Amino acid sequence: MSRLTAQELTVGYDKRTVVDDLTLEVPDGSFTVVVGANGCGKSTLLRGLARLLRPSGGSVLLDGEDIHRLRSKEVARRLGLLPQGPTAPDGILVGDLVGRGRHPHVGLLRQWTERDQQAVTDAMVATGIADLEHRYVDELSGGQRQRVWIAMALAQQTPLLLLDEPTTFLDIAHQVDVLELCAELHEEHGRTLVVVLHDLNHACRYAGHLVALREGRIVAQGAPRDIVTAELVEEVFGLACRVIDDPETGSPLVVPARRRRNAASPSLRKANA
Repeated sequence: MSRLTAQELTVGYDKRTVVDDLTLEVPDGSFTVVVGANGCGKSTLLRGLARLLRPSGGSVLLDGEDIHRLRSKEVARRLGLLPQGPTAPDGILVGDLVGRGRHPHVGLLRQWTERDQQAVTDAMVATGIADLEHRYVDELSGGQRQRVWIAMALAQQTPLLLLDEPTTFLDIAHQVDVLELCAELHEEHGRTLVVVLHDLNHACRYAGHLVALREGRIVAQGAPRDIVTAELVEEVFGLACRVIDDPETGSPLVVPARRRRNAASPSLRKANA
């Protein structure tokens, strides 16, 4: 059994079910990406896996134990979460925010140690923000702030890391930077990642294991090369497309069909005459 598993999971908000009777085993040591149309339940699934939502049915198992029966600090030592759109306190320094990732390891009977400081330093080096340690977070660019949040999650030193749309609001260059960093954490540091992404082509390029959701249910999962077809994209996203090989990586590349009216309006034809 994998370290993180959802078994017949049903979860949502108030009385509204978003994810329904879903079973998922996150492959250990994988870079798993969850994709799907807006409102399909991607973020809700991640919040359920991270114990932020209590299921109305089924369960989430962490190392074979019901995650809701574990103490909060115990969960935080095994599983790190970067939620969507995190907000930093006003006037906080980068180093101090990253240091908050050590809170699960520091308690009333254990003070800050050299090991904690080394974990913070290592996380900042890994994310390329060591030179920002004494800068205020609210002075940074969006891409820099995202790296700071990832560094805070890394400082927890958990084997599992969940990230909810870490590329949101970033330009294309910073999106690639963040995803390359995630790939490095997976490949060189052995972290199991579960990442929610909107961009299907980014997901195909970086994921080792892809999970496609539609209306709160898994439509397909597996290696992108094995499951991503034009038919799947139309089923999940309602988008007609071609799927070709990415010339850079060989991963599936989704090329949307043009969505235009069959003929130009009479006024437009007259103007072009």
